[in-house]
Amino acid sequence: MTYVPRLKAKYNEEIRTALKDKFQYKSVMQVPRLEKIALSQGIGAATADKKLIDNAINEMTLITGQKAVATKSKKDVSNFKLRKGMPIGVKVTLRDNKMYEFLDRLIAVALPRIRDFRGINDKGFDGRGNYTLGITEQIIFPEIDIDKINKIQGMDITFVTSAETDVEALELLKEFGLPFKNQNNTTNNG
Repeated sequence: MTYVPRLKAKYNEEIRTALKDKFQYKSVMQVPRLEKIALSQGIGAATADKKLIDNAINEMTLITGQKAVATKSKKDVSNFKLRKGMPIGVKVTLRDNKMYEFLDRLIAVALPRIRDFRGINDKGFDGRGNYTLGITEQIIFPEIDIDKINKIQGMDITFVTSAETDVEALELLKEFGLPFKNQNNTTNNG
C-alpha cells in the first residue's frame, strides 16, 4: 500500500464532491484543484553578503523538504549595487505529495504559531484563481532552529489552482482548511 498525504485523500474523498455540488459542475474534472505551491524569498542584502543566500537556501530546503534554488537578477541596477546574474533570492516549487505535506504543516503547525493570529487576509487573489500569502518571519516553521538563524526573513507562498475565478479558488482553499478572516462579522465601532 502506498502512502497518500492526509489532505490529498481529503481532497479526493470530500472536497471534490463538496465543490462539485456547490458550483453545479457537470463533471468531476471541472472541479478546481491545487496544482502547485511556490515559495519565494527576496534577499536584498545578498548583494553585500553572499552567505545570506546559502543560509536562505538551507532554511527553505528545511521548511519544504525539497532543494531550493537561488534566483538571479535579470539586469544591472546601479542604485542597488546590483549586477546581472547576482543571486538575490531563493525559490522552491512543490507539487503532488510534497505540496500536500507542506500545506498540512502550514495549516496545522506554522500559521497558529504567528503572534496575534486572527486569520489570513482574502485580498491576495490575482483574478485568475491563484492566491499569494505573505509571511513576515520564517521562524514560524518548526523546522527552523531559532538559535541558528542570523536574520529573520519573510517569504511569499503562492497557491496555484486550476480554478477559473477567485471565488472558486477561495472555496477550494477554505475547504483545505486555510483560516481566512471572517469578513461577515466585522463591525465598525467609530
